[in-house]
Amino acid sequence: MSDPLSEVVRLLRPQAVFANLISGKGNWAVRYSKFGKPSFCIMLEGSCRLAVDEQEPTTLSAGDFVLLPTTPGFTISSFVPAPPVHLDPNKVPEGLELRYGEQTGQPDMRSLGGSFEFGCADPSLLVSLLPKVVHVQGSTRLSQLVQMVGEEASGGKPGSEFMLSRLAEMLLVEAMRSSTSTSAPPGLLRGLGDERLAVALKHMHARIEQRWSVAQLARIAALSRSSFFERFTRTLGVAPMAYLLAWRMEIAKELLRRGELSVSEIAERTGYGSTSAFSVAFTRQVGQPPGLYALYASAERKRA
Repeated sequence: MSDPLSEVVRLLRPQAVFANLISGKGNWAVRYSKFGKPSFCIMLEGSCRLAVDEQEPTTLSAGDFVLLPTTPGFTISSFVPAPPVHLDPNKVPEGLELRYGEQTGQPDMRSLGGSFEFGCADPSLLVSLLPKVVHVQGSTRLSQLVQMVGEEASGGKPGSEFMLSRLAEMLLVEAMRSSTSTSAPPGLLRGLGDERLAVALKHMHARIEQRWSVAQLARIAALSRSSFFERFTRTLGVAPMAYLLAWRMEIAKELLRRGELSVSEIAERTGYGSTSAFSVAFTRQVGQPPGLYALYASAERKRA
């Protein structure tokens, strides 16, 4: 059976880019301006206060992981903050440990920050799945991963850059797993948190080429047709067939970007009986015909 979350991660192809270690002692504060891209903070030691614009402030403690899918402006500080140091996240020097507050002595907190880049052309897929702030805490598995991150960050061993990136990607999956509840906005992650809908979603993802009907999916979910339709639409934010169309188009875009299959082969792979029907659906959903999308994707590959 297909694992939809694994499919999303494979489609995104995330890669962690680390900025630097941050430590603080005494009274201090750092104000970061809006970044706009997915970023994260891994708490290695101690605790501090995080205040994200338009969100309630929260306490970060050792072992916590925070993901900001769109990274608005935010302030990280001691619990009795000093006037903040203002930073542009696009201009933060990489590879250095930035120390705030008192410059000597054991710090009250240490954290490692960075951002995610994606091999796919549309990282908005991740943003659409998650709440504005994902704060994962109190997880033994997470604490173990954070401990490994701390060891790699301070050890200076060969291959540490690769290891840190892979560990951060595992933390991203843990953050997404933690959001399969009412904390996530309507979408796939919340749907996977509903045991009835999760079964139907796994079947849809496993066989996107099948001509699914609402009645078939309702039977798989052990719900009446009307109950399934209402529950699916409320939980995922779109009707079942609209969700299936959107996911087919995500798969089609990825296949077109790879440039390994013809448009007719991709049409068949995504459940369309003809190339023309696929082209009409793709153009309506994406805003350009598949051939043109593939051409632009090929040009992007060559520039990279």
